[in-house]
Amino acid sequence: MTRETTINLLLALLLLGLPLSATALGEPFYVTLATRVVVLALAATGLNLALGLGGLISFGHAAFFGLGGYVAGILATHAFNAEPLVAGIPGTTSMPIIWLTAVVIAGLVALPIGIISLRTTGIYFIMITLAFAQMIYYFAISWPAYGGEDGLSIYVRNAFPGINTTQPLPYFLVCFAVLMVTLLLFRLVEGSRFGSALQAARQNGTRLAAVGIAPFNIRLVAFVLSAMITGFAGALYADLNRFVGPSMFSWHMSGELIVLIILGGKGRLFGPVAGAMIFVCLEYVLGGITERWQFFLGLILLGIVLFARGGLLGLISGKPRHA
Repeated sequence: MTRETTINLLLALLLLGLPLSATALGEPFYVTLATRVVVLALAATGLNLALGLGGLISFGHAAFFGLGGYVAGILATHAFNAEPLVAGIPGTTSMPIIWLTAVVIAGLVALPIGIISLRTTGIYFIMITLAFAQMIYYFAISWPAYGGEDGLSIYVRNAFPGINTTQPLPYFLVCFAVLMVTLLLFRLVEGSRFGSALQAARQNGTRLAAVGIAPFNIRLVAFVLSAMITGFAGALYADLNRFVGPSMFSWHMSGELIVLIILGGKGRLFGPVAGAMIFVCLEYVLGGITERWQFFLGLILLGIVLFARGGLLGLISGKPRHA
């Protein structure tokens, strides 16, 4: 067992143990806080697939995060009001159906965005993904049927078969299980031939094309898969807060996901988890002291960029195996 594997295991146990302890002590707030960590880590894991393995610095992943949230909110609202969607399709409060719908829609939207954006590189790719996210953001603001700029409240907690998701701990366990399965998927992708090709495309696309593999196709698949995972996280986030709003589409959310990856370690399996834990802890602890807690986050981020470019996990465990 490598040092990084040991650290990953400890992080998983810590993330699981804190909500269990908080429940035993009668502190449900900390369970909700841990659930927020898990959901943000899941969203950042999606982006980490594109950014960490493929080198695709996307400033538009908030679009997919928000789409997942709005899918959950809209379907739950129509089910609550007993109003059908288009073509008589009913709403639903079933989590598996909502998750599947969120993942499919995020993937379908990501496909044309990726086809257009991936024809560029560098700062142009960043700006095009940002532009698409902002277009969807302004569309959400101007969509009065679902709250417009005021957002949409979700008056029911969506249901998972056999689990009481209205309680904080069961919902945390559902989200935690989803995160663990997604991290396993990330590891499988990283170790596959597709993952090797994706990392090769990041390092030198010309050489990859010279051996008969189209870098564009590899990057497009990674971008779409990344968006689907982030959309999944958006659906969980909406259920956690019982609210969705245009802020989920904001470029600030895209920047936040990138910050989580940099804090924990770009391309690391548990990098997004470590980054989300640091971010939420700083937000909660320092946010209770000062409204300018982001200043201290900026100092930490600056220190990591200058002195620990592998993030927290890189500082502790050394170079990743795919570096």
